[in-house]
Amino acid sequence: MDLEKLEKEFEQDGPHVVEKLYRWASMKPDQKFLYYGEEDRTLTYREFNQLTNKIGRSLQSLGAGQGDRISLYLFNPLVTVLAMFGIWKIGAVFSPINFNYKGRLLSYQINDTGPKLMITEQALLPFLNNVKEEFPPLKIIVRKPGPGEHDFNPGFDPLELDKKFQGLDFDDLFQNDSSDLKTEIQYWDTANIIYTSGTTGPAKGVVQSHRWMAQYTFNTRRITHPDDVIYNDLPMYHVGGAISNFTRAVWVGANAALWDKFSPGEFWKRIEAGGANNATLLDVMIPWLMNAPETPKDRHNGLKWVHMQPLPQYHHKVAKRFGIDFVTGGYGQTEAGNGFVGLIDELEEGEGTPSELYKGFSREETREFCRKWGYPLLSGKDVIKKGFMGRSIVLTPAVLNEHDEELGPGQYGQLAFRSRLPFCMLDGYFNKPEATVEVFRNQWFHTGDACYKDQNEVYFFVDRMGGFIRTRGENISSYQIEDIINSHPAVEFCAAFPIPAAEGEEDDIVVYITLRQKMELEEKALRKWLASEMPKFMWPRHIRFIDELPRTPTNKVEKYKLKKLIMEELKGVSG
Repeated sequence: MDLEKLEKEFEQDGPHVVEKLYRWASMKPDQKFLYYGEEDRTLTYREFNQLTNKIGRSLQSLGAGQGDRISLYLFNPLVTVLAMFGIWKIGAVFSPINFNYKGRLLSYQINDTGPKLMITEQALLPFLNNVKEEFPPLKIIVRKPGPGEHDFNPGFDPLELDKKFQGLDFDDLFQNDSSDLKTEIQYWDTANIIYTSGTTGPAKGVVQSHRWMAQYTFNTRRITHPDDVIYNDLPMYHVGGAISNFTRAVWVGANAALWDKFSPGEFWKRIEAGGANNATLLDVMIPWLMNAPETPKDRHNGLKWVHMQPLPQYHHKVAKRFGIDFVTGGYGQTEAGNGFVGLIDELEEGEGTPSELYKGFSREETREFCRKWGYPLLSGKDVIKKGFMGRSIVLTPAVLNEHDEELGPGQYGQLAFRSRLPFCMLDGYFNKPEATVEVFRNQWFHTGDACYKDQNEVYFFVDRMGGFIRTRGENISSYQIEDIINSHPAVEFCAAFPIPAAEGEEDDIVVYITLRQKMELEEKALRKWLASEMPKFMWPRHIRFIDELPRTPTNKVEKYKLKKLIMEELKGVSG
């Protein structure tokens, strides 16, 4: 696509998502916008707009304003998206924290972000109180579920915030004027700081502008219809849930259906209850759904379009069983955004979504959008190479060697991007100028992922680089795992690395550990300690104690030797 046409598309779409919410609240105020399935609760565009206006004005009354960072440590997705838009409406910065975090992971992010305010919920207060000495006094707004809310527990012993902090009631944020705010927001203003794992140091806060969100949703917005209902059970501290799914719904004027977390047993009931026709399935979610016994009703659902990441080799089998018309593949990253897109036309007419449940763009309209925008359009019946990501529209991609020289088709190297428009990728890493300079070396943003391209400029993912581990939909670094385990008083040193998961296409975590002299530690005791120090998705699947870690002459741990050791052991066990 030529640059002039791309600029016009961004201009027509609007500078930021807040403007879109105001527009839909004015143009179609009574249209159903959000369905919160956990409580069978519906909000129209007018109601959602007014509630977020109230939150924005209340945050202003607490001293927050443009450019201020507001941290959200929340599990409830409805509360999160209400607060998120309230934050954006005053020009402040949405800074979510993984609700699984505790201990040093939690205190580090709070200290690194330096928020003006924090919003949390009562069930997470123990984790904040436990690290109270590790960050300065702070105004903390606490949501306390009440009767009628699904997460209200009448037998729950009320927990209070430590006296070090100024505690405020979340419900008080709704006691304010509901009229639209007049904050002037530019597309280059910072919208979010979202943390991503660092491979050689602590996690880094990715600074994203309002246009970053426009870029991240650009490709999928083209084939999203206002009548679509986007299902989401992904966490809102990640760009997949908060931006790709929820913000896209607002941008298009579509509908969103939210649940707290994925449930393979309830998934299809939720699709029906929410009237959803679009969903995202990440890795292990897919085999969990496929492992359920087949029934004659498997294809009687409204899902016409599913995004699968990573794209499994058996995508056509999934689509055929559940009657899914289209599957998209792509590439999403907290820093670069949505780098690639490609669409797979899975089924013949009459094999997919039943006509009485079909809504949105027709199959032919969807195909025409792909042709118009240059998206690869493949047939599900054809063999598609592993790692298929598609083609880039907004960004300029390249495959680079170690000297940042571009490689040709079929050659493996590091994926890198340049933006065709200003502020489409990350602005940098928050408070980490050296890391920002390094990742933008030679005017390319280096993703840390290995890939190759074919003769048609279609890109294929090969592997992660630099110690990243992908498990349970989370990007983790070996550094994070090692940093926590090395803090155990009995541990001298450890080495963490991934191996292929027993189920799905992500990773299982392996840790080899050497103990301090004259110290003893059993695996059971270590696992109990880890449960108090790190979230479940970071727990190693395999823990091994070893007398000495293999090292190079320059004292680097030779993890490839440890990987060979564990793979031979597991092969022997399975055999």
